[in-house]
Amino acid sequence: MTELFHDFPWLPTLVGALGYFMLGAIWYSKILFAPKWIQLTGINVDDPNAKKGMLTLMLLSVVVMFISSMGIAILADRLELHGWMSGLKLGALTGGFGAAAICISYLYEKRPLGLHLINGLYTILGNCIAGVIICMMN
Repeated sequence: MTELFHDFPWLPTLVGALGYFMLGAIWYSKILFAPKWIQLTGINVDDPNAKKGMLTLMLLSVVVMFISSMGIAILADRLELHGWMSGLKLGALTGGFGAAAICISYLYEKRPLGLHLINGLYTILGNCIAGVIICMMN
């Protein structure tokens, strides 16, 4: 296990995760999909309890994005991928797997199609951003 992380690209992985997180700040803002996402999830933003624990949620999301970026970095290393196009392709592949997992859960939860699209496309684009950053910096 320690061999796996011996020469691990920690900095590209961290920057990739932060790029993914920054996409979320834009993606789920009022500029793009926040109003529709709020409507589709049924979250009451006027409820004071809705905002409780937001810092924890954001920190946990960065941790999960870092873990996802670690997987992308490991694949990029094992497949010897370099350059933005390789990162984009790897991100689209891994993001597609993530979006498919979201979709499976949402089908059983009977979530609206719009929510599948908003969250699934975010996952694909976030992985693409992380993949491009990791493959360009590595």
